[in-house]
Order: sequence, then C-alpha cells, then structure tokens
Amino acid sequence: MCGITGILAFNLVGKFNKIHVTAATMSLEKRGPDYQDIYIDEWVGLGHRRLSIIDTSSVAHQPMWDESKRYCIVFNGEIFNYRELKKDLLDKGVTFFSQSDTEVLLKLYLHYGEQCLAKLNGFFAFCIYDKQQQTFFVARDRYGIKPLLYLYDDDKFIFASEMKTMLKYGIDRPLDYSSLHSYLQLNYIPAPDTIFTTVKKLLPGHYLKVGNKKLSEGKYYDIPYSSGEAESNPLSYDQAREKLKTLLEASVQRRLVADVPLGAFLSGGIDSSVVTALASKHKPDLHTFSIGFRDEKFFDETEYARLVAKQFNTEHTVFSLTNDDLYAHVSSILDYIDEPFADSSAINVYILSKETRKHATVALSGDGADELLGGYNKHAAFYSMAHPGLKENVVSALHPLWKVLPQSRNGAFSNKLRQAARFAEGARLSPAARYWRWASYATENGAYELFSAASQEKFHRQEYESRKQALMQTVPDHHTMNDILLTDMKVVLPNDMLTKVDLMSMANGLEVRVPFLDYEVVNFAFSLPSHYKINKSMRKRILQDAYRDVLPAKLYNRPKKGFEVPLLKWFRKEMRSLIMDDLLAQKKIEEQGIFNYAAIDKLKRQLFSSNPGDVHARIWGLIVFQWWRRRFEV
Repeated sequence: MCGITGILAFNLVGKFNKIHVTAATMSLEKRGPDYQDIYIDEWVGLGHRRLSIIDTSSVAHQPMWDESKRYCIVFNGEIFNYRELKKDLLDKGVTFFSQSDTEVLLKLYLHYGEQCLAKLNGFFAFCIYDKQQQTFFVARDRYGIKPLLYLYDDDKFIFASEMKTMLKYGIDRPLDYSSLHSYLQLNYIPAPDTIFTTVKKLLPGHYLKVGNKKLSEGKYYDIPYSSGEAESNPLSYDQAREKLKTLLEASVQRRLVADVPLGAFLSGGIDSSVVTALASKHKPDLHTFSIGFRDEKFFDETEYARLVAKQFNTEHTVFSLTNDDLYAHVSSILDYIDEPFADSSAINVYILSKETRKHATVALSGDGADELLGGYNKHAAFYSMAHPGLKENVVSALHPLWKVLPQSRNGAFSNKLRQAARFAEGARLSPAARYWRWASYATENGAYELFSAASQEKFHRQEYESRKQALMQTVPDHHTMNDILLTDMKVVLPNDMLTKVDLMSMANGLEVRVPFLDYEVVNFAFSLPSHYKINKSMRKRILQDAYRDVLPAKLYNRPKKGFEVPLLKWFRKEMRSLIMDDLLAQKKIEEQGIFNYAAIDKLKRQLFSSNPGDVHARIWGLIVFQWWRRRFEV
C-alpha cells in the first residue's frame, strides 16, 4: 500500500512542471511512511511513497525497473494472487529478483500487456512507464478501492493518489459547479468528475494509455450483469448459500498474506463478524479491533463485538470513546480531506484506523457487503415500493402530514417521522429520480438555491443532467433489486464508502482489505436472484443464513445500527461559533461569492429549531467545503 504520482511532459511548458515531483511525492508521506524515492528524466517524473507490506526489503522499493531498464512501475495496492501469477511466469521462463507483488505485476504486464489486468485479484492503482516509447499505462482496480486522479492537457499528463498531490504541481484549479451542485446533494462528488474542471478520476475497472500527446481510455472490467437475467439463476438457494461460503472463505484466505502484523475491524455487525470468523480459521492469533461510544449507547455495538471475539478466540481490543474524543479529531480530519467529502462517519473510521495502526499495519473489514447483498434502509424501502402493502400505501398517502411534523435523527420517534417523509417523497418519483433523492441530503432545488447569482450563471444545468443520467442509467423503470444494488456498486460504494475508508486509513498509514469485494464474490453475487438477498423480513438474507450456525445468535436479534457521530449536538454547542462567526458567517459567505447567504441562513435557523431533519448533514457538507477552500487556498 503506497502513494504514487507522476508526470509525462509533451513540450517545454510541460517539462517545467517536473520541478514539482519531489514536493508532490512528499505530500503522500502518510500513505507511505516507510520509504520515498523518485525518478526523473528529460520528459518524465515518477514518485513513490511506500508502506511496506509484502517483501519489506529494499529490493522491493519503487519506482521499480525491469532488468532491461526500459520499463518502470509505481504501484499502490496489493495483488493477492501474485504467487500463482509468479508461478505461471516462472513456467514461461521469466526470472525474478524480489519476492514482491510489484515485480510480478510489472512482469505480468511485460508478458501480457493490458490483458494482464483481467488476471489480477487485488486492489490497485499503478503506472508503467515505457522509456523507449515514452508512454504511460495507468490502471485502477475493478471497484475503485484505490484512488487515481489525473490531469491531461496540451502540455502534460499528471497523475496522483490524492488531490493535494495534484495541487503541488501548480495546476489551474477552476471550480466545477456541476460537481459542486452534486456535492451539495450527496456530500461527495461522483467519478469521473472532481471539484476542479481540470482534474478527473479514473473510473474503476478502467485504464489509460498516454503517449505522443494523446490519451485513450479503455474498460477492462464491468460487473457481469444484465437486468433481469439473474432472477432465473439455476442454483437453488441452498446451493447458492454454500457456494457463497466457499468463495468468501477463499477471499479472506487470500487477504491474509502479509509480512507485517494483520488484524480485523470488528463492529459486531454481521459483515465484519463473518470476516472475523473466516480469518480466525486460518490465523489463530488474529487481533480484532472495535470502537465503542460511551456517550452514545444506542450506537455502541461493542457488546456484540466482544461476543464474536470470544466465540472465535481473537485477541480483542476495544477503543472506548467519548463525544469529546471524537470531536478532538475533527480538525485533523478536515485538514486531510483534499477534495470536499462530507460523510461524517469518516470521523469514526479515522479514529478506528489511528488506534488500530498502533497494533497492526493491515486490517480486514466488512465493507461492500451492504451494497452487494442489500443491507441498507434504502434497499428495504425500494423493496417495499416494489411490494407495497397497507403500511406503504398509508405512509405515501400521508406525505403532507410527515412534512410538517418534527423530524430528526436524534430521537427514535422523530427519526421514524424523518424516514416516513423520505419514503413518501420518493414514492412519488420515477425509480431513477427516487434513487437519486434517497441517496441525497438535499433536493436539486435545495442545492441550487445555495448558489449565489454568480454561481448560478457558472452552473451548466445540461452538463449536470448529463452526468446524473449517466450515473442513473442502471435504474430502469422496470427494475429489480439487483439493478439498485448494481447502482450502489457503481455510485455509492466507490465514491462514498471506499473513498472514506481509503482516506481515513491512509491518513494513518493503515492498509484496509475488503474480502467482500473479491471479484469472484462480486460476480457470483450478481448472478443471484434478488429474493436470495432481500425479502420483506430480512436484508442480506443469503449472508445471514449462510453463517447462522456459526455466529452468536444474539447478532440476529437486534436492529441494524448506523455508524454515526453526534453532529447535531456539536453544531449546537462546540462548533456553534465556527458556524455562526467564521465559516458560515454572513460576511465570509458574501465575500466569497459562491453561496447565497439567505439560503445558508435558512439552514442555520433550521439547525437550531425543533425540526432539524437532515440539516446537520447539509451543514457538515458546507463546513467541509469552507474548511477545504481555506486550507487549500482555492
């Protein structure tokens, strides 16, 4: 696990940017605290920061060259099947000078070219430089577990693991108002776009070829799924359940390969408990880690985590936190975020990663299972829309009532009212519009109203609509639950969930591995009928049933809980001055000219009212944006 960056100049103007390679590489220090090196020639610069995981010796340092000194690689990630791939290459007469997966990847590319990507089981972002042809080959893993940003213009091609690294090259940074409009709804910016018009994200499962002043993009992987086809899978439920268990165990076993201490996140939910159960079979000394919330007992799941740890005899560590402990890390997290990203549960992931790093360099997690197998409230709501009963019809019919009743996430009853209002609102929309609304904290009009008059002029609605349509193309009018899950895999998972885990773990030099996103598991899951995954009474049905006789029974008799932080309380107390007198103060907003203060003032008044709804999430999005803008002088 590492941080990478590089530049390929096309002319003398582009060559000037090579002077920034060292500073750019240094900006990735937290991703790779163990070693740094750069390579620079007439037209190219490459930089690498290393977090040593497999073959920690110096011979595995990067940038790494093949013996001919023609090809060079900088690589961020892990190839879990590298030993099998290496054996295949050895049988073909290829020689090796290290025990690293980096060298296997480089020589696999030399042998198979871009076809090597289909052979990889792992997560990655990498660049291979052909010195003779003066070309780059850049690729990203199937699901976007590892990030890759790039800029391409008439003078140069630049890539990096992080936006802060891109900014070190002194690039132009005009705001992308279509991206900002999406961010004000979702609290993240979907790929391939970024907050700047000049920088893009390489899509998951894609690669780039760069050379001769040209850039071409290709796709090497897409989830093998066609709407409706999976509903008639020939496997019985029992057969599918057993096959899922076999694939998951193989996936976990692959992800135990490391030359450094390895553990597992254990929240007490089904997903992380399954990963722990499987990992403990093959690693008897498994160390597991949980965080608990002393001040928020409703969200504290450490009782269940301890049950799982005891059952599988892991060495278990609980980091018990107060709200003050959470709040103490807010500034550090905001400082690290280098593109507006406002999923507040990143605070929890940051602290869990920071504490885990004191004991391990690698951690397994249960991420991806909810998107893959239908674990969210949103999935239950979509199921209810497709199978409406009396309750759903009543909730939809009472839409005007829910709108005026007090809504908040901070109380059980007021949260039910909030959920009822969102359900009733979504019920009146087309499936694609419903998905977008339920994925958002603000309506499109609500986001647009936050723009100042000047920002509204810079906002290109047609561009925004085109981007949204591309993101929603996997939600047809006559959809199945698998269509919804596929959209989650393409939109929410890479742009929110995986971004959150990557950012917060890498901020602490911790590698997180996600067994549910092994491509064999994903491909199989999307071959299964929707009703194997979710029905009226159960989400992630096949996963829960597969491990019912393995996990503690108590895990099955409790509601699913979120991974939230007490934003509303902070905003009304500790952060009130930051909101009212600094970041969202009238003078600051009007001087910037990006936002409409009247709309922000309306949100602030709602924040301190008895009917806050989801306003805390919208305020958090604005705080993150304002902090980011000041931190990076945008």
